[in-house]
Amino acid sequence: MGNTNSITINDNIFTFSSDDTILNVAQRNNIDIPSLCHLKNTKPTGTCDICVVEIQGSPDLVNACATQASAGMKVYTESLKVINSRKNTIKSMLYSGNHNCAIRDFDADDWTEFQLKVIKDDKTDDLCPVWGDCELQNLAYKYQVSIKHEPLSECKYDMERVNPFIIRDFSRCILCGRCVKACREIQVNNAIDFGYADGDTKIIAGNDVALKDSDCVFCGECVQACPVGALVTEKTFTKQRYTTLGKVRTTCSYCGVGCQMDVFTQNNKIVEIKGADDELAPNNSSLCVKGRFGFDFVASPERLTTPLIRKNGTLKEATWDEAIELVASKLTSIKNEFGSDSLGVLTSARITNEENYIAQKFTRAVLKTNNIDHCARL
Repeated sequence: MGNTNSITINDNIFTFSSDDTILNVAQRNNIDIPSLCHLKNTKPTGTCDICVVEIQGSPDLVNACATQASAGMKVYTESLKVINSRKNTIKSMLYSGNHNCAIRDFDADDWTEFQLKVIKDDKTDDLCPVWGDCELQNLAYKYQVSIKHEPLSECKYDMERVNPFIIRDFSRCILCGRCVKACREIQVNNAIDFGYADGDTKIIAGNDVALKDSDCVFCGECVQACPVGALVTEKTFTKQRYTTLGKVRTTCSYCGVGCQMDVFTQNNKIVEIKGADDELAPNNSSLCVKGRFGFDFVASPERLTTPLIRKNGTLKEATWDEAIELVASKLTSIKNEFGSDSLGVLTSARITNEENYIAQKFTRAVLKTNNIDHCARL
């Protein structure tokens, strides 16, 4: 491309497309511009003001996520003016919420009092459930922002814990709007939006009701989008903190779509599941309620780990060879006595295409019947 489609960022020249924002160009070229409100594949709003940059010749800072790149533009992403603005924005966010992490610079007695208050409000003995995984906390550390000698802002709204999946902690909400974008533009569920309560802006579900009483389908897309601890899963809220989590990429087995997801483990148990963070097809990081929250059965003490054979009315543990031999003998006996069409096989959407193929091959080639069906509904 010619110079008409070039932009300079931190004294380096880059090309851009007609629909690129400054943030698009920076991200594509591995230039870090922090943002708390930007969500990929949604309309930019410039709500958080963290992504501000300086444009040569412009008296005011602009939001990189909402400003179109233009020819000849010279942008500075870490000038003194930009850094001071980001620091002030981070401080304002920390003051406005119940962010009980090491960012707050208290004396020992004040720190203890503050943490005890937070524990009482959260009704848990642990600190913030996203400690170490909070984008606001990370930015505060990066820009060396700490706050002290300021009273904690009181939140008018109680924590919502009346559903088994998602906890809504309004005291930690920074009103970035990511959850709204995820719900309305990514999943198109339209369950939540910006609203007002007692004269203050608030993220509301329906007419300011609990999620369980709204159009929410509990896909958890809002939780994955939230940059702070305002939206967490019930299971995340109670997991052990400050320990390393294992991460495994796998394919969801609840249906045949093949959604890619990251499984996080702790002490060899699944504690959290997220959509693949690199937006792999076919789900592009989104998951449904089953894929995101349906994993308790994996470590259930009631889960069968060995075959059972009923003997004299009682189920007894058996080897796989014993179980397979029993099933084979029963099928053979029924086939010989009543004919092949007296048998039928049901397969499942929860197994792989290859396993379903084997099942139909077995049904037709071994049992000699076409009585095989498959139900995609779960």
